[in-house]
Amino acid sequence: MKTKITVTSQFCISFLAVLALILGGVAKAQNAPAGGSSSLSAKDKMFIKKAAKGGMMEVAMGKLADEKGQSEDVKSFGKRMVADHSKANDELKKIAAQKNAKLPTKEPTASWTSDKAYMDAMVKDHEKDLAEFQEEAKSGSDPDVKKFADDTAKIVQEHLDLAKQTQSKLK
Repeated sequence: MKTKITVTSQFCISFLAVLALILGGVAKAQNAPAGGSSSLSAKDKMFIKKAAKGGMMEVAMGKLADEKGQSEDVKSFGKRMVADHSKANDELKKIAAQKNAKLPTKEPTASWTSDKAYMDAMVKDHEKDLAEFQEEAKSGSDPDVKKFADDTAKIVQEHLDLAKQTQSKLK
C-alpha cells in the first residue's frame, strides 16, 4: 500500500510540475509581442522610421559631398555625415531589432547640384531633425528610443552648428 501511495504522489508531483511549465509558457507567450509585432507605440515607430530614412539619406548625400564637393570644408562635412550617421544608423538598427520594429531598407537616391545647395539643405534638414529628436527624447514612450533620440540630438546639434559655419564660408 505504501508503494502505491508513493507512486501516486510522484505521479501527482510530476503532473503538477509539467502543468506549471505549460502554464508558465502560456503566460510568457501572452506577454510577448504577438506574431512578431513591435512593442513600440505608433509615435515611436514613426520616429524610428523617419530617423532611419533621414540617416540613410545623410550618408548618401555625405558620400556625394565628399566625392563631388568643390570646397574642402564641404568635403570634410560630408565625411563627418557619413561617419556619424552610419554609426547612428547602426545603433538604430540594434534598437529596432530588439523592439521588433521594421526599418526602411530601400537605399535613397541622392543627386548633387552644388556645394551651396548641399549646405543649404543640410542646415534646413538638421534644424528639422533637431526638433524631432528633441521632441522624441522628451515625449517618446520607449526608454531605449528616448535615450537614442537624446544622445543623437546632441550630435545633430553639432552637425547643425557645423553646417551653418560651413554654409557661411560659401557665401
